[in-house]
Amino acid sequence: YGCSAPAAPVEEPKLPRVRIGKYSFSRLICGANTFNGGSHLSTFVNQQLREYFTPEQILKTLRRCEELGVNCWQSGGRNLDLYRRYVDEGGKMHFISIESAKSTPLEELEAGGCIGVAHHGEVTDRMFKTGKFDQIEDYLKKVRDAGLLVGVSTHMPDVVDAVESKGWDVDYYMTCVYERHRSAEQLEELLGHVPIPVGEVYLTSDPPRMFEAVRRTSRPCLAFKILAAGRLSDRKSWVERAFRETFESIKPSDAVIVGMYDRYSDQPGENAALVRRFGGAERKR
Repeated sequence: YGCSAPAAPVEEPKLPRVRIGKYSFSRLICGANTFNGGSHLSTFVNQQLREYFTPEQILKTLRRCEELGVNCWQSGGRNLDLYRRYVDEGGKMHFISIESAKSTPLEELEAGGCIGVAHHGEVTDRMFKTGKFDQIEDYLKKVRDAGLLVGVSTHMPDVVDAVESKGWDVDYYMTCVYERHRSAEQLEELLGHVPIPVGEVYLTSDPPRMFEAVRRTSRPCLAFKILAAGRLSDRKSWVERAFRETFESIKPSDAVIVGMYDRYSDQPGENAALVRRFGGAERKR
């Protein structure tokens, strides 16, 4: 008697997923600041990052991320050649970039395998503050014409609200949960006449403000700097709380971008476990 072979079991994703356009993304996305030596902490830390993250080490960390179910690397055109090498060596992660009109040509990004481009947050916010915000839409239209996912990156909740009110054709936002680039005058207005700290200022009152903007839009948002650029990494309890509060505050259709520094511990594994715990998979069991 003939009998058919049992159907192969459908493999469950190792991490919870969200959808942007036609693509499925893990709710944990690998960031690039650590790879690029941009700690937002100090020149010394930047030097340590650059020393550690050789091209070979970046590829090793990416492979570890993929092994855990992370399926996207958020970076910039400067790493496009390394991404091509990663793919040529069997890597299967997506690549999304942050760019502006003066950075990597869109046709080069598309040819290199990039699937989405967000307008660079630093440039976005500067144009918003200087009355040039509407010029961004022209670039976003070019991203759409190139067949790429269209995004806007920002550190300011007001930017998300402005794009929504203008009805721009975008697929997603990259939303920094800390508005870290306020001027001394803006900080004084916000905090009163108190001594302004040296360097970048990360206010604990900022994440709730951005989370409100994230929830106001139906579009997917990729929250980043959820650990305050490493300032909340000193204690395990702080890291857990940041992941928990972030996933409790964003939408089920949103994800997080986290930089990985695996010199001293398996940060990709630790972060993936927290996303499973707070971002959907384990919590549903």
